[in-house]
Amino acid sequence: MAAKFEPTTATTTRIVIEPHSQFDLSTHSRTTTVRSLAITTLSNNRTILYVGTHSGTLFSLSPNLNHTNSSQNGTVLQKLSFLRSVSVTNSPVDAILVLPDLEKVLILSDGSLFLVDSDLSNRAVRLGFSKGISVVTRRRMRNNESEGLGLGLDSSNHKFLHKLGGFIVKDGGESHSEGFGGCVLAIVTGKRLVIVELVVKDVNNASLVVLKEIQCVDGVVSTMVWIDDSIVVGTANGYSLISCVSGQSSVIFSLPDVSRPPRLKLLYRDWRVLLLVDNVGIIVDEQGQPVGGSLVFRHGLDSVGELSFYVVVVSDGKIELYNKKHGGCVQVLPFGGEGIGPCVVASEEDRGGKLVAVATATKVPRNRYWGLHPPPAPLEDVVDDGLMTIQRASFLRKAGVETIVDNDHFLNPPNRSDLLESAIKNISRYLEACREKQLMQSVSEGVDTLLMYLYRALNRVEDMERLASSTNWCVVEELEHMLEESGHLRTLAFLYASKGMSSKAVAIWRILARNYSSSLRKDPALETIIQDSGENLISGKAIAAAEASKILEESSDQDLILQHLGWIADISQLLAVEVLTSDKREIQLSPDEVITSIDPQKVEILQRYLQWLIEDQDCFDTQLHTLYSLSLAKSAIEAFEFENISENLASGNTERTNLATLRNSIFQTPVRERLQIFLQSSDLYDPEEVLDLIEGSELWLEKAILYRRLGQETLVLQILALKLEDSEAAEQYCAEIGRADAYMQLLDMYLDPQDGKDPMFTAAVRLLHNHGESLDPLQVLEKLSPDMPLQLASETLLRMFRARVHHHRQGQIVHNLSRAVDIDARLSRLDERSRNVQINDESLCDSCNARLGTKLFAMYPDDTVVCYKCYRRQGESVSVSGRNFKEDILIKPGWLVSR
Repeated sequence: MAAKFEPTTATTTRIVIEPHSQFDLSTHSRTTTVRSLAITTLSNNRTILYVGTHSGTLFSLSPNLNHTNSSQNGTVLQKLSFLRSVSVTNSPVDAILVLPDLEKVLILSDGSLFLVDSDLSNRAVRLGFSKGISVVTRRRMRNNESEGLGLGLDSSNHKFLHKLGGFIVKDGGESHSEGFGGCVLAIVTGKRLVIVELVVKDVNNASLVVLKEIQCVDGVVSTMVWIDDSIVVGTANGYSLISCVSGQSSVIFSLPDVSRPPRLKLLYRDWRVLLLVDNVGIIVDEQGQPVGGSLVFRHGLDSVGELSFYVVVVSDGKIELYNKKHGGCVQVLPFGGEGIGPCVVASEEDRGGKLVAVATATKVPRNRYWGLHPPPAPLEDVVDDGLMTIQRASFLRKAGVETIVDNDHFLNPPNRSDLLESAIKNISRYLEACREKQLMQSVSEGVDTLLMYLYRALNRVEDMERLASSTNWCVVEELEHMLEESGHLRTLAFLYASKGMSSKAVAIWRILARNYSSSLRKDPALETIIQDSGENLISGKAIAAAEASKILEESSDQDLILQHLGWIADISQLLAVEVLTSDKREIQLSPDEVITSIDPQKVEILQRYLQWLIEDQDCFDTQLHTLYSLSLAKSAIEAFEFENISENLASGNTERTNLATLRNSIFQTPVRERLQIFLQSSDLYDPEEVLDLIEGSELWLEKAILYRRLGQETLVLQILALKLEDSEAAEQYCAEIGRADAYMQLLDMYLDPQDGKDPMFTAAVRLLHNHGESLDPLQVLEKLSPDMPLQLASETLLRMFRARVHHHRQGQIVHNLSRAVDIDARLSRLDERSRNVQINDESLCDSCNARLGTKLFAMYPDDTVVCYKCYRRQGESVSVSGRNFKEDILIKPGWLVSR
């Protein structure tokens, strides 16, 4: 749970912190628990919570600090956002040290140090240092001074001064960085205290440089703080102070023989160190001298943190805040039930932090009345007591004593099992009605979880599955063992899915698909009809695959999807395609990873996925287009060869095989048709690669399409005319070429097919009949073979000659008409130029209104007259009226029209 610091001015009962958000680690890792915590604010003002587990995994979480939340009156806490996780080792993560200035996180696990990026985007890199590290800490300097300066070392330690903190000291006291990010650390390994520098050059290049080694104190060091030039260490014997300058150590004080393990906490705000002895906290300065009063806590504590003016301690499921000045407890905030085991606390390592995070090292059922407290009496005892009352009443009645028991109970004595079943049904109906009300989260969890138990007791499997698959508040960890033991795996799978635990849900559906004969319910009606044919078992597999595919269609976890794609494809290739092409997920899958993971035997899945990428997702990757065309071409060749083999088999077997092939295909159209459509529609595949693949096959139409892409006109005509004998397609291709010689080339192919084939006179006559007028008759006559029957071509040849003469005469007529129009235009122009225009003394310029008199003037085709001065200004194309005779032509009837 993460608690937020809220400043207050109250003087009595103070609410310093309030619950803000929570996170259930079991939803991501069922078998591990929390070992260590760290919280920090990065340079982008984003707060990150790091969680180290006993299984060696580091999680990163993020709270929504803009959301105000109060747990008063049962308000539901918001959830911490899960960011990423990285596996470090198989041993517990003992310590997490955030290095915000380097944007790195240092991890101590299995006696070694590991380094990861602050966003956990890379794998954990082990730093090259001897194993056996027990404690690590970073040097802290007041007022953010440099870690590598001010140690006051003598000349014998000049090298240490040069290297410490990544700085080189020059003459005159100037300093500059070596150019690499780094920080100074203190490490305890065995009996040695080693001061090292962490030098980070890039993501995968970091190293530890030993600066100094100091003989450590006696005993096993379990806690350590480095403040200024002093290192405070704690062992089972007590606390000691070691100078990093001289290496000398001195005892601060010893611990009793029987006491809790030593704990240290740097109080960053006060620049002090808190030393814990059982339930007493002693504050010392950087010289190890006690300052101020001691803090006396109510109980022995598990972990300690700092938040503003307060010390935060956790133990036994409670957070307690103590004022550092007067030592009083100002707030107690429960976050778990009693007896939950050790707790961990972490606070931000700067003065402005407002967040504190606490976690339990062991699992909790949680602080719920229904879960932690037994009912007043078991249901079976209540029923047994009632039956005993009826029996006693029967004896009393025989003795003449009146009782309050109803006579119906004597006439029809109730059965114990019937009473239990009736009681459970009534409780179930009550809980079902409660689900319709607005309840607190803890109550809702109790209602739904108990309702699932009752459904299980009544063996109401459909109700169990309906509750698990709907929006519910069931607590998974309290139900999963029961459902596993009782064999209700379908219900457990639905429950996992409703809680977002996709990997567990899909894993169960995979188990059910493998053991469908015993795990899935069969449809009785279907079983009656088909009896032992096995179709119901296949249906059970399909159900498991369908449910798994529903989950994977919404998942963006690529590894999870590709892990389960294979077994779903074995059951239904169509479901596998729906998983890969789903638009329900937020982040689409990587095409390269998907293509690599698809079973080479499942060719249609690959083809449908590539088709979806190209047609629906508008993919313009030339490699994918080429891969799709090659896959279709290979399938088309196999289909063509299969058809040829089928022709040699018995007709009955052939029909049965073809029907089976069509029924198992996920496509509605044959593969050759799909190949032809794609080859004609796409321009991004490599036609030469596809042509190399089909070169030796009988896919002649596909070859024609590819040769057409490559511009091989002759080969295309040969395939269309001679191989496929498709005269219409050949003529249409000649029309697309648009040259008359193409038809002549086609005619030559018909008349001389080569390779020992007979001339194709019928096709030649068709060509002459459709396009003979565009051919030269003399060339046609030269091409015609003497062996060609005259009656086949005589009518066509006569039509060609008539058309030729007709076209010639039409040309003469058009030529003469053109000459007549040209002559008419010349005469009209001559008439215009030879027109006589008379002006007198009263004639005015249509532009400037000046008298023309004896002035030189000009006349436009629209009969407007201007003086020569205005003509030069106006130009010869535009008259005074504004008409442009080049754009708006003036047409006057000539002699050809008028006559």
